[in-house]
Amino acid sequence: MPQTPHVEKHFTSSEAVRDIVIGMSDGLTVPFALAAGLSGAVDASNIVITAGLAEVAAGSIAMGLGGYLAAKTDAEHFVAEREREYREIKEVPDFEIQEVADILRSYGLGEDIVTTVTKSICADEKRWVDFMMRFELGLEEPDPKRAGRSALTIALSYIAGGMIPLAPYFFFTSVRTGLMGSVVITLLALFVFGYVKGRFTTTYPLRSAWQTVFVGGLAASAAFLIAKWIG
Repeated sequence: MPQTPHVEKHFTSSEAVRDIVIGMSDGLTVPFALAAGLSGAVDASNIVITAGLAEVAAGSIAMGLGGYLAAKTDAEHFVAEREREYREIKEVPDFEIQEVADILRSYGLGEDIVTTVTKSICADEKRWVDFMMRFELGLEEPDPKRAGRSALTIALSYIAGGMIPLAPYFFFTSVRTGLMGSVVITLLALFVFGYVKGRFTTTYPLRSAWQTVFVGGLAASAAFLIAKWIG
């Protein structure tokens, strides 16, 4: 009887999605809060636009640089740990062999299999170090091009998110009208963004959507009320 081939579907672009989430979530929330706060203190849309664009520019650079440095740090950490593992298998090989065996035992393998597999792994230095990096330290070798891609992805996502709450102010001279438009489209964008993020990262996309709306709305409300109170 013919069987339908089993095809597993796994999401494998978690790093790119994480960068988009970081950039887009801050891009939607921070300029939204800034615009709401300014709307509570000034009466000219051009001031909100100017300050908002300045914040989007500065924020995208800062966030992109942060992503670049984080990715570079991950790469440098991996290299340092790998060099340490190479030193350890030369300086304390018996201890490292025992660690390999202990890791294999933790998976429920019998002693005869543990002994055979341990000898096979430790027969090659690179294979030995690769095993320790993966199963002892839980580290995967990072993509050497990730730092640049991460910085660009985060920065562009921040810009894309930041322009949404500012868009209504380009079309309305009244700050109050611009704020109302900004609230509507930004909360909608936050809902859609939270839902899509939830589809990729959790099994509860609606909960993710409402959580994202709540955080963005809370930040904007706080900024607006504080500006009103101070003003």
